[in-house]
Amino acid sequence: MKILFALIKKEFLQIIRDPSSIVISFVLPFILLIIYMYGINLDTTKVSIGIKNDDMNPEISTLIKSFSRSKFVKSDVYYNPAEMYDDIVRSKLNGAVLIPNDFSSKLAKGQAADFMVITDGSTVNTANYVQSYPLQIVNDWLAQSEYARFVKPPAVSSNIRFWYNQDINSHYFILPGSLAITMTLIGLLLTALVVAREWERGTMEALLSTQVRKIDIVLGKYIPYFTLGMLSMIFNTFVCIYVFHIPFRGSLFVLFAVSGLFLFTSLGIGLLISTSLKNQFVASQVAIAIGFLPALLMSGLMFPINSMPIAFQYFTMILPPRYFVTFIESEFMAGTVWSIVIANSLFLLVLGSILFAAVYEKTGMRLEEDA
Repeated sequence: MKILFALIKKEFLQIIRDPSSIVISFVLPFILLIIYMYGINLDTTKVSIGIKNDDMNPEISTLIKSFSRSKFVKSDVYYNPAEMYDDIVRSKLNGAVLIPNDFSSKLAKGQAADFMVITDGSTVNTANYVQSYPLQIVNDWLAQSEYARFVKPPAVSSNIRFWYNQDINSHYFILPGSLAITMTLIGLLLTALVVAREWERGTMEALLSTQVRKIDIVLGKYIPYFTLGMLSMIFNTFVCIYVFHIPFRGSLFVLFAVSGLFLFTSLGIGLLISTSLKNQFVASQVAIAIGFLPALLMSGLMFPINSMPIAFQYFTMILPPRYFVTFIESEFMAGTVWSIVIANSLFLLVLGSILFAAVYEKTGMRLEEDA
């Protein structure tokens, strides 16, 4: 045990002497959280819409005012349609609403009245907003206008409730989910460099010339970076809850327990890369390529997994971030759901144990074996 404690102490001293480990563990995650909080927004956006009104009925002017009062629409009234179309082409407008001259007369007769909505289809999400906002504004205006008595009420109405995220705030799931990306980055990048660095600096040869055991070398790498990663996880969770005020409804004990399993898995991937590739630059590139990018793009944080092609859906089943994103979003927004906790924890525990065994097997104790 003295040898193991000496190796752990050596690794902690190395972490303190090398500020890059502290930067990767605390500064980089904090910068990522700020980007996720203020730079990424999946909520409904405000769109610019031009309005061309050919109906001179005074009642329609109240409809135009309804557009200007909407918090989701920035409206501009145009008298020349060519000028409005030019502004759409120049991207000054996201779309346009054209109200025909018989709009109010048809409503007064109880007939269906049409109006045209033009959207910029080059940006699909914004086009959907431009399509839906005017329809909602017109329906709200119609229910309160003098034409309401001519309009039949809908046969079916819906009462919509949003569970777990009543404010429909995308940051409530982006920031917790981003912790999975951050922990992946920390776990892989920190450990992907440590063994490769030992080989590059020649300290591994000195270490192998001693009576140190293979298990001491492996645990001497796991334990310090596991401790550093968990401190980073605690720091990031504190920032999410107390600085960015993200609601947390689960158990901190469960959160950190499962986070430990996820970090155990990520460290295993990073150390496996580091023991296989004895070059820091190559190891860091491989860690980003097989760890960070799949975690960001295929974990379900940014893009729904069920919308991916079937082959990629199966591929995500071997990615640890997929299970941690599911768990941590549930823990923050819905509370502790034991079926999710147990299933995801078992996968992480099994995969982490397999990776630990692979790292132990791959760690060489003779220079000739590793030449």
